[in-house]
Amino acid sequence: MYQLDITLRRGTNLAARDRRGTSDPYVKFKLGGKEVFRSKTINKNLNPVWEERTSILTEHLREQLYIKVFDYDFGLQDDFMGSAFLDLNSLEQNRPVDVTLSLKDPHYPDQNLGTILLTVLLTPKEQQREVTVLMRKSWKRSSKFQTQSIRLSDLHRKAQLWRGIVSITLIEGRELKAMDPNGLSDPYVKFRLGHQKYKSKIMSKTLNPRWREQFDLHLYEERGGIIDITVWDKDAGKKDDFIGRCQVDLSTLSKEQTHKLELPLEEGEGHLVLLVTLTASAAVSISDLSMNALEDPKEQKEILKRYSLIQMFQNIKDVGFLQVKVIRAEGLMAADVIGKSDPFCVIELNNDRLLTHTIYKNLNPEWNKIFTFNIKDIHSVLEVTVYDEDRDRSADFLGKVVIPLLYIQNGEQKAYVLKNKQLTGPTKGVIYLEMDVIFNAVKASIQTLMPKEQKYIEEENRISKQLLLRNFMRVKRRVMVIINAAYFINSCFEWESPPRSLAAFVLFLIVTWNFELYMIPLVLLLLLVWNYFLIVSGKDNWPHDTVVEDMLEDEEEEDDRDDKDSEKKGFMNKLYAIQEVCVSVQNILDEVASFGERIKNTFNWTIPFLSWLAIFALCVFTVILYFIPLRYIVLVWGINKFTKKLRSPYAIDNNELLDFLSRVPSDVQVVQYQELKQDPSHSPSKRKKNNPG
Repeated sequence: MYQLDITLRRGTNLAARDRRGTSDPYVKFKLGGKEVFRSKTINKNLNPVWEERTSILTEHLREQLYIKVFDYDFGLQDDFMGSAFLDLNSLEQNRPVDVTLSLKDPHYPDQNLGTILLTVLLTPKEQQREVTVLMRKSWKRSSKFQTQSIRLSDLHRKAQLWRGIVSITLIEGRELKAMDPNGLSDPYVKFRLGHQKYKSKIMSKTLNPRWREQFDLHLYEERGGIIDITVWDKDAGKKDDFIGRCQVDLSTLSKEQTHKLELPLEEGEGHLVLLVTLTASAAVSISDLSMNALEDPKEQKEILKRYSLIQMFQNIKDVGFLQVKVIRAEGLMAADVIGKSDPFCVIELNNDRLLTHTIYKNLNPEWNKIFTFNIKDIHSVLEVTVYDEDRDRSADFLGKVVIPLLYIQNGEQKAYVLKNKQLTGPTKGVIYLEMDVIFNAVKASIQTLMPKEQKYIEEENRISKQLLLRNFMRVKRRVMVIINAAYFINSCFEWESPPRSLAAFVLFLIVTWNFELYMIPLVLLLLLVWNYFLIVSGKDNWPHDTVVEDMLEDEEEEDDRDDKDSEKKGFMNKLYAIQEVCVSVQNILDEVASFGERIKNTFNWTIPFLSWLAIFALCVFTVILYFIPLRYIVLVWGINKFTKKLRSPYAIDNNELLDFLSRVPSDVQVVQYQELKQDPSHSPSKRKKNNPG
């Protein structure tokens, strides 16, 4: 085993690839056909200075290190600027060497494309060291599984993944360029920081869009970085039109301060208005089991104090602390021809992603790693995915589990049965995890009424006959509930059952004569309490939907059939516009069905934390409506609405009720979150400890 320490120094006289006679160069290193490092982009410079360092482990020196230089072109294909090879056998060991490589284009070997200067140190290792792999690229979609480009580097025992967080609020655009025949545009914005991407929503038929969207990106560099921003016009069925671009140099912005930026668009017309805030962060970290923070009494005391009720109004976004111990896995699927796998784990919490090192040629790997996260939303879901590392191809999916934070039992080592990609059935193997969640209940409740964090990784929507049918059936069931209720009420008027109609008539007279507005939240409150006692007593008056679960079990088979049909016919690729409409209908059906299911799941105590929060809110509303006249309530509401923009011009509009419901899982999510029963032979040794929360 050898360790190769490389310092990418600078480039000299690189090729110009832009129209203005410059380039935006970055460098890729490949070893054994696999990308192991990608540098940052230096904008508008033919003599860039990188001064970036990386470490690479290799088992032998027969392979050459492949260096390729590209000109970064956001939204378009990056231009090739030259390549070179470094023969590892030619390096002197245990001595740093400066290497100058001449860049060449294989198609034009006589062309001079400049040089790249490296400092290289090759060190032999007597024993194979564990390597922690950091993900530095966004996930790329595949028909069978998600793939990733990863960067290899050695970590200290307690290493930070990023230096801070960049909070961006996209406010509005002004006087953008008209791209449609009607003199308007359908603009949206793409952001890119390194390999992180975010795409805003599309605003229809306007040159002065108001997005009011907020999102966070991770800052890996101490010196900052460059955020590339491009504005596009959505054109259904055709390639989207380019409106303009601009950049934000984070190194020029002071930290812990919100900056209002009005950026003119280059290569286009108009301005973008942004709010950008740089904050320091220790959001996530990796360590060995020996570095357990919760087993250190001093650190445990600090964490408990940090999230105690006394601190409820300090740093309102810092909701809690999550510690995940990824211990081992057993009985994994064999992905290689020799009957083994090279498994590693990806741990995700919203936009935070960490990876374990790879255990080679093993179906029962032991990682023994601790991952820590700061929690911004207690209703987030922890995702743990096991992959097989493949040297020449994309990583193979081995299994996955999703665990809502509110489902975690502190201090219990537990074996989770790995699920398939759709999270509807088991796949081979179990993974042993131990987790601890500490959070402030007041902060968590406040954040429940705030907009939910969006992932900046773009998901690729595709049409699926089975998914479309499933969403249609979900909507149908919700509509049938309303129709059946209407039939029941109508039957009371028709006197189909005289006792029932008489009881309904008496109830109508009593309620109408005594009705007060506070009775509306009071009835909802009584319904929640009634269902609580039914659940406690072992009864449940809410029917459970089995159709969703049955459909989910068949989804993978149907999706595979759809993929094969589309490959044979190429139907969807030829009818892009129709596909987009079908995807929109599919998503609308999902949203409508999920809305009804979330209301139902609030009242049937699917998530007790949310149901208790609803009880508290309904009690408050009942008291307010009972003691305060309605006109005063409406007056306060109207004054707040009319003055909100005057008090906070750039506040993001939100609806607290919809934000609350967005945290309640739909029936599909309930099925996905269900823990599968494990084989008795895999029962873990449970270690219970005092719950610090």
